[in-house]
Amino acid sequence: MRKKAIILGIALVAAAIIFLVFNFDEEAKDIKELIKSYSTSDMGEDSASITSHDLIVAKSDGSKHSYELPKDEFFVSIAPYINETHPCALHNLTGCQGEMANEKFAVYIEDEEGNAVVDEVMKSHDNGFIDLWIPRDQTYKISIAYKGKKADSTISSFKGDHTCITTMQLS
Repeated sequence: MRKKAIILGIALVAAAIIFLVFNFDEEAKDIKELIKSYSTSDMGEDSASITSHDLIVAKSDGSKHSYELPKDEFFVSIAPYINETHPCALHNLTGCQGEMANEKFAVYIEDEEGNAVVDEVMKSHDNGFIDLWIPRDQTYKISIAYKGKKADSTISSFKGDHTCITTMQLS
């Protein structure tokens, strides 16, 4: 009888561990989908902003909700521009507006060792921003090109870093 209880206990612990691992993966996926929805859709009167570690949603009824971001990924939103920009540090998913909506850009990001993290053509959203998820706690070189114009910068993904980059002027 005691062996059955031990085996049952081990099975329950294993099941709990498996549940927690899959639940964390689902939570990371869900938060990314929620961020994408706020960034690309009309979410009514809700307001959503994003810090280096949290998504903060202010609902139209006055309530506020905070959602923790994935531990290993950092969200950054970049608005390349030619003529007009705005100062920003923490991206407002429902309020920030960049100059170049629905445009295609060649985006290249490399880490400090020279490894490409992003190397693709990306389209900005209706708000003129390109949303990216990059590994946390690193510094990156970024290059954005558009119709013969280019902007280069350095960004980082440490706690407290900016999630809104509006300083990349294409020239």
